[in-house]
Amino acid sequence: MKRSWAHLSQLSGDLYITQDFERAAYRLVTEQVLYSSDRMSKNAYHLVETYFNDFAAALEPLGIRLERNAHYRYVVALPTHGEGTAVSLEQTLLILVLRHRYDAAMRQGQIEDQGEVIVELPELQEAYQAMTGRPMAELGPLRETLRMLRRWAVCRTIDCEPDDPQPFRIVVRPAIVEIVGAQWLQRLDQHNRDDEDGGNEEGSGVMNNDAADTDRDSDDVSA
Repeated sequence: MKRSWAHLSQLSGDLYITQDFERAAYRLVTEQVLYSSDRMSKNAYHLVETYFNDFAAALEPLGIRLERNAHYRYVVALPTHGEGTAVSLEQTLLILVLRHRYDAAMRQGQIEDQGEVIVELPELQEAYQAMTGRPMAELGPLRETLRMLRRWAVCRTIDCEPDDPQPFRIVVRPAIVEIVGAQWLQRLDQHNRDDEDGGNEEGSGVMNNDAADTDRDSDDVSA
């Protein structure tokens, strides 16, 4: 670390205390992404943004690198090595499809404020079937999978009005670009080939970045 939290606290004119820096660093590690637009994380985001190099230096010995997007105003913490959170095949496929829909919306200019993309359930169902060759999960299991993906800060859901035929919409968040790199999309072809060959559908992997993902066997799933 270039400068201690206590030293930074003094430099801030006591605007921040040491515990503020500690809490922000902990949130980066546990939540992975801090969005300025989120009410609960905007203060931590502004602190990390102000002292970005110091936070990057503090987390580097832990094998974590920081990326920031100044346009959409978020900071993301990415693991440098292969270890990470275990991810099921269903979670992996869904997050890959969401990344695909995000890219398609970006190309078509269908982007919301803060870089978010809204995905309708019928649209998701059609894309999921086309890309994975299997039906999408029912609403109950789908909500559970989306709840986990929300913890990774790549999407959230918004409830629809009572007269809407779909119960909710999915909002894909911009940090999915950093968290789910382009090489992940190649995993869909691998899964489809595994299915044709009678491969195991219960595979799992880790939530991780592309650099570590390329070192794994082709049967692993990364998310």
